[in-house]
Amino acid sequence: MTVSRIDTAKKFLARELELLNEHEREIVSRFIHRRGVARNVEREFIEKRSLGDRIADRFAAVMGSWPFIICQSIVLAFWVALNLTAYINHWDPYPFILLNLALSFQAAYAAPIIMMSQNRQADKDRMQSKSDYEVNMKAEMEIMQLHEKFNDLRDHYWADLVRMQQQQIDMLERLVSELCGREAGQPR
Repeated sequence: MTVSRIDTAKKFLARELELLNEHEREIVSRFIHRRGVARNVEREFIEKRSLGDRIADRFAAVMGSWPFIICQSIVLAFWVALNLTAYINHWDPYPFILLNLALSFQAAYAAPIIMMSQNRQADKDRMQSKSDYEVNMKAEMEIMQLHEKFNDLRDHYWADLVRMQQQQIDMLERLVSELCGREAGQPR
Protein backbone atom coordinates (compact mmCIF):
# COMPACT_ATOMS: atom_id res chain seq x y z
CA MET A 1 0.00 0.00 0.00
CA THR A 2 1.52 3.30 -1.05
CA VAL A 3 0.77 6.43 0.91
CA SER A 4 -0.69 9.21 -1.22
CA ARG A 5 0.41 12.81 -0.92
CA ILE A 6 -3.17 13.79 -0.05
CA ASP A 7 -3.17 11.36 2.90
CA THR A 8 0.16 12.74 4.04
CA ALA A 9 -1.13 16.30 3.77
CA LYS A 10 -4.25 15.41 5.80
CA LYS A 11 -2.19 13.60 8.41
CA PHE A 12 0.31 16.44 8.66
CA LEU A 13 -2.33 19.11 8.99
CA ALA A 14 -4.46 17.01 11.39
CA ARG A 15 -7.65 18.49 9.93
CA GLU A 16 -9.63 18.35 6.75
CA LEU A 17 -8.18 20.23 3.83
CA GLU A 18 -11.46 22.07 3.29
CA LEU A 19 -11.09 23.78 6.67
CA LEU A 20 -7.78 25.41 5.74
CA ASN A 21 -7.58 29.03 4.67
CA GLU A 22 -6.94 29.77 1.00
CA HIS A 23 -3.21 30.39 1.48
CA GLU A 24 -2.67 27.06 3.27
CA ARG A 25 -4.78 25.21 0.68
CA GLU A 26 -2.56 26.64 -2.06
CA ILE A 27 0.56 25.34 -0.29
CA VAL A 28 -1.02 21.89 0.13
CA SER A 29 -2.11 21.91 -3.52
CA ARG A 30 1.45 22.69 -4.57
CA PHE A 31 2.65 19.81 -2.39
CA ILE A 32 0.08 17.37 -3.82
CA HIS A 33 0.81 18.34 -7.42
CA ARG A 34 4.57 18.51 -6.85
CA ARG A 35 4.87 22.19 -7.71
CA GLY A 36 7.48 24.43 -6.13
CA VAL A 37 6.74 27.14 -3.59
CA ALA A 38 10.14 28.80 -3.39
CA ARG A 39 10.45 32.16 -5.07
CA ASN A 40 12.92 34.99 -5.34
CA VAL A 41 11.37 37.64 -3.09
CA GLU A 42 14.21 40.08 -3.75
CA ARG A 43 13.58 40.02 -7.50
CA GLU A 44 9.78 40.32 -7.07
CA PHE A 45 10.25 43.25 -4.75
CA ILE A 46 12.69 45.07 -7.02
CA GLU A 47 10.44 44.58 -10.06
CA LYS A 48 7.46 46.30 -8.45
CA ARG A 49 9.30 49.38 -7.08
CA SER A 50 8.35 52.72 -8.58
CA LEU A 51 10.77 55.52 -9.46
CA GLY A 52 9.92 57.29 -6.19
CA ASP A 53 10.58 54.08 -4.25
CA ARG A 54 13.98 53.68 -5.88
CA ILE A 55 14.88 57.31 -5.17
CA ALA A 56 13.79 57.04 -1.53
CA ASP A 57 15.78 53.80 -1.08
CA ARG A 58 18.89 55.35 -2.62
CA PHE A 59 18.43 58.51 -0.54
CA ALA A 60 18.16 56.43 2.66
CA ALA A 61 21.19 54.37 1.67
CA VAL A 62 23.28 57.51 1.11
CA MET A 63 22.13 59.29 4.27
CA GLY A 64 22.73 56.20 6.37
CA SER A 65 26.29 55.70 5.21
CA TRP A 66 29.61 56.58 6.81
CA PRO A 67 30.78 58.70 3.88
CA PHE A 68 27.70 60.93 4.28
CA ILE A 69 28.21 61.24 8.06
CA ILE A 70 31.89 62.10 7.57
CA CYS A 71 31.20 64.64 4.80
CA GLN A 72 28.44 66.28 6.80
CA SER A 73 30.67 66.44 9.88
CA ILE A 74 33.44 68.09 7.82
CA VAL A 75 30.98 70.64 6.37
CA LEU A 76 29.61 71.42 9.84
CA ALA A 77 33.09 71.80 11.33
CA PHE A 78 34.13 74.03 8.40
CA TRP A 79 30.96 76.14 8.80
CA VAL A 80 31.52 76.64 12.53
CA ALA A 81 35.25 77.32 12.10
CA LEU A 82 34.70 79.92 9.39
CA ASN A 83 32.02 81.72 11.37
CA LEU A 84 34.07 81.73 14.58
CA THR A 85 37.35 82.86 13.00
CA ALA A 86 36.07 85.22 10.31
CA TYR A 87 37.29 88.75 10.96
CA ILE A 88 34.95 90.22 8.42
CA ASN A 89 31.38 89.26 7.54
CA HIS A 90 30.12 86.62 9.95
CA TRP A 91 27.25 85.30 7.79
CA ASP A 92 26.07 83.03 10.65
CA PRO A 93 27.46 84.20 13.97
CA TYR A 94 27.23 82.16 17.16
CA PRO A 95 24.62 80.49 18.03
CA PHE A 96 24.58 79.53 14.31
CA ILE A 97 20.89 80.07 13.64
CA LEU A 98 21.28 79.65 9.86
CA LEU A 99 23.10 76.34 10.37
CA ASN A 100 20.34 75.25 12.75
CA LEU A 101 17.73 76.13 10.11
CA ALA A 102 19.60 74.18 7.41
CA LEU A 103 19.93 71.10 9.62
CA SER A 104 16.24 71.30 10.61
CA PHE A 105 15.30 71.58 6.95
CA GLN A 106 17.46 68.54 6.13
CA ALA A 107 15.92 66.52 8.98
CA ALA A 108 12.37 67.53 8.01
CA TYR A 109 12.84 66.10 4.51
CA ALA A 110 15.12 63.20 5.35
CA ALA A 111 12.99 61.64 8.09
CA PRO A 112 9.88 60.91 5.98
CA ILE A 113 11.94 59.66 3.05
CA ILE A 114 13.92 57.33 5.30
CA MET A 115 10.67 56.14 6.91
CA MET A 116 9.24 55.31 3.46
CA SER A 117 12.33 53.26 2.72
CA GLN A 118 12.08 51.49 6.09
CA ASN A 119 8.39 50.72 5.49
CA ARG A 120 9.27 49.17 2.15
CA GLN A 121 12.00 47.12 3.82
CA ALA A 122 9.43 45.93 6.38
CA ASP A 123 7.10 44.93 3.52
CA LYS A 124 9.96 43.06 1.87
CA ASP A 125 10.74 41.29 5.16
CA ARG A 126 7.08 40.27 5.47
CA MET A 127 7.14 38.88 1.92
CA GLN A 128 10.32 36.95 2.73
CA SER A 129 8.81 35.65 5.96
CA LYS A 130 5.68 34.48 4.11
CA SER A 131 7.83 32.77 1.48
CA ASP A 132 9.93 31.09 4.18
CA TYR A 133 6.74 29.85 5.87
CA GLU A 134 5.48 28.37 2.59
CA VAL A 135 8.78 26.66 1.86
CA ASN A 136 9.06 25.32 5.42
CA MET A 137 5.49 24.01 5.41
CA LYS A 138 6.00 22.23 2.10
CA ALA A 139 9.37 20.85 3.22
CA GLU A 140 7.76 19.51 6.37
CA MET A 141 5.08 17.76 4.31
CA GLU A 142 7.76 16.36 1.99
CA ILE A 143 9.68 15.00 4.97
CA MET A 144 6.51 13.48 6.37
CA GLN A 145 5.83 11.89 2.96
CA LEU A 146 9.33 10.38 3.01
CA HIS A 147 8.74 9.02 6.52
CA GLU A 148 5.49 7.47 5.37
CA LYS A 149 7.21 5.91 2.37
CA PHE A 150 10.00 4.54 4.54
CA ASN A 151 7.48 3.12 6.99
CA ASP A 152 5.56 1.56 4.10
CA LEU A 153 8.77 0.04 2.70
CA ARG A 154 9.75 -1.23 6.13
CA ASP A 155 6.36 -2.87 6.56
CA HIS A 156 6.64 -4.53 3.13
CA TYR A 157 10.16 -5.72 3.89
CA TRP A 158 9.00 -7.17 7.18
CA ALA A 159 6.13 -8.96 5.42
CA ASP A 160 8.57 -10.28 2.78
CA LEU A 161 11.01 -11.32 5.49
CA VAL A 162 8.29 -13.18 7.43
CA ARG A 163 7.11 -14.87 4.20
CA MET A 164 10.69 -15.94 3.34
CA GLN A 165 11.22 -17.14 6.88
CA GLN A 166 8.02 -19.19 6.68
CA GLN A 167 9.22 -20.70 3.37
CA GLN A 168 12.54 -21.59 5.02
CA ILE A 169 10.72 -23.20 7.95
CA ASP A 170 8.53 -25.18 5.52
CA MET A 171 11.65 -26.30 3.61
CA LEU A 172 13.38 -27.30 6.85
CA GLU A 173 10.30 -29.23 8.02
CA ARG A 174 10.16 -31.00 4.64
CA LEU A 175 13.87 -31.87 4.86
CA VAL A 176 13.49 -33.09 8.43
CA SER A 177 10.46 -35.22 7.50
CA GLU A 178 12.33 -36.65 4.46
CA LEU A 179 15.35 -37.42 6.62
CA CYS A 180 13.16 -38.99 9.29
CA GLY A 181 11.36 -41.02 6.59
CA ARG A 182 14.66 -42.28 5.18
CA GLU A 183 15.97 -43.16 8.60
CA ALA A 184 12.76 -44.97 9.43
CA GLY A 185 13.02 -46.94 6.14
CA GLN A 186 16.68 -47.87 6.60
CA PRO A 187 17.74 -50.58 9.03
CA ARG A 188 20.23 -49.69 11.65
